[in-house]
Amino acid sequence: MTAPLLAALSPSHCPSLLTSTISASRHGAVTPRRGRRACSWSTARGRGGTVSRISCSSTLDDTPAGLITVAKPNYVKMKATVKVEHTDPSNRKVLHLELVSSDLDSQTGREKTPIPGDAYYWGTDPVCGHEFLLEATFDVPVSFGPIGAVLVENEHDKKMFLISIVVAPGNNESASVTFEGNSWIKPRSADTVKHVFFSLKSYLPSETPPGVESLRESELKAICGDGSGERNELDRIYDYDVYNDLGKPDIDDNLTRPVLGGDAHPYPRRCRTGRPRSDKDPSSEKAGNYVYVPKDEVFSPSDDLEFLLNKGLMSSTPGLWTMLDTSERKSLSFPSFTAIDSLFDDTVVEQPPSTPSAMLVEMARKLLNAWRPASDRMEEALQALKGLKFEMPKLIASDRFAWFRDEEFARQTLSGLNPLSIQLVTEFPFVSKLDEKEYGPRESGLTKELIEEQIGQAMTVEEAVEKKKLFMLDYHDMLLPFVNDVRELDGTTLYGSRTLFFLTEQGTLRPIAIELTRPKGKPPILAEAWSQVFTPQQWDGTGSWLWKLAKAHVLAHDSGYHQLVNHWLRTHCCVEPYIIAANRQLSRMHPIFRLLHPHFRYTMQINAKSREKLINADGIIERAFSPGGTA
Repeated sequence: MTAPLLAALSPSHCPSLLTSTISASRHGAVTPRRGRRACSWSTARGRGGTVSRISCSSTLDDTPAGLITVAKPNYVKMKATVKVEHTDPSNRKVLHLELVSSDLDSQTGREKTPIPGDAYYWGTDPVCGHEFLLEATFDVPVSFGPIGAVLVENEHDKKMFLISIVVAPGNNESASVTFEGNSWIKPRSADTVKHVFFSLKSYLPSETPPGVESLRESELKAICGDGSGERNELDRIYDYDVYNDLGKPDIDDNLTRPVLGGDAHPYPRRCRTGRPRSDKDPSSEKAGNYVYVPKDEVFSPSDDLEFLLNKGLMSSTPGLWTMLDTSERKSLSFPSFTAIDSLFDDTVVEQPPSTPSAMLVEMARKLLNAWRPASDRMEEALQALKGLKFEMPKLIASDRFAWFRDEEFARQTLSGLNPLSIQLVTEFPFVSKLDEKEYGPRESGLTKELIEEQIGQAMTVEEAVEKKKLFMLDYHDMLLPFVNDVRELDGTTLYGSRTLFFLTEQGTLRPIAIELTRPKGKPPILAEAWSQVFTPQQWDGTGSWLWKLAKAHVLAHDSGYHQLVNHWLRTHCCVEPYIIAANRQLSRMHPIFRLLHPHFRYTMQINAKSREKLINADGIIERAFSPGGTA
């Protein structure tokens, strides 16, 4: 106990304390060990020197609680409410906060000293039960100025996902300031650098408040890294690298894949992980169990669980049989359409589990049942997967053979999986741009006479082009260079294709012809190029089924192109360099960054998971898509 405080505690100030033993905490609270009164003290520097002030409260049962409040002069009581996800409420002290002023010290011209405070567990969010609320209080000088940032240290022993920070004067929520969150915070034992959170007010670089200008610059510098070292899961560093982690040359020479983003293929780029190089192929990274993603790009705990259940287990588990590693099972095919239908659940036998934990338990039970039998026959494998079924599409539930019909085939080009590839025909005749010596004749088999016959001589081809009546799915030149390589793989085949549609008077598309093409192959079997046109007006049984099979080839081309080109390459792959650039060049308080960030969120982690399981060597696409390893 300091002398000034003891001197201030005279009978005239607080007589009831004379009979009590007095103790003071480091926060300045004075608490009697016996009795029902408590006092707190504070000091202020005035013209006459340092002055001590006392505030006392009474909690006697027979006396209403009395409070004598002598506030610090020129100070404002501030409260910070921090919302976090999935922390341990038994650890009362969780975060150390520091409030940073937007202004510089008027006397020194330097940043003002941040005001510290500790955030303690307070309760659970009444709306989201998995979110916890922490509170900290501060005595902030009136001259401190607007709060421009909050520095945070995680005193928990594990990483923590911070959702938001709201700072308000006292209980005046209307004057609160919100600081952006949605970020993982390392434990202080793993990182001594304080995590900075800026207020939601956006600033261009030239308009940055002077008190947080250095924080803005230092944060950008830290995010860029120095391009060296292997990243760990708690890092928040954005740097560029090539796609050199798709192959697994150390496991099998056949799993070597080319580097994307190098000299031969300049694009795309991904986030650098710094993993060691492959022993067999120095241009590739060594495969591992973890792919680094900057921690702010990682799913929050609740989003991770939702993604696992809804996008992961619930949607992909019915296809796990395709991932079994035995060559016998890889070569199996469906014996009938009934076997395909059995993959879909057309009846609701039982109510789905209502909670995430129940869903995981039920899914684990089904997985164990699915893996128990080790049969090499498709019928028995389908029986083993009973209960692991896809959701029946509404269209098929109402019409089991809708996918057979030409109307549905045409409708899906606009409202199906891939509506981006169909194009208006603007030139006729159709001519290939590939080398005629290597890939066969450039002229298409879709001739003027064939097209006019299929549209019932209603108009000439030239008139149909002029009236914008003809549309095409053209995968001829795109797929033809890969045909021979794919046809060398077991259990698959490939053609180049052109599919022509006619716009009817009812405003619907009608498929009128499909051209499948194969280039010159290795002699003597496929020495010559081959091309054939299939049309819907086939009155014999063989011709009718050939038309249906031609449509099936086109759908395989369309879905493969959608997944590899439109979805992965032109969406996920192209966006990742923009995400890296935005984080390296734009501060969190930059208005453009805040416009882009919601659209970027989680893309990098999805891309990392794709490189692990989807587009990697012997991944899902190479196993399930017709191009196989050439994908």
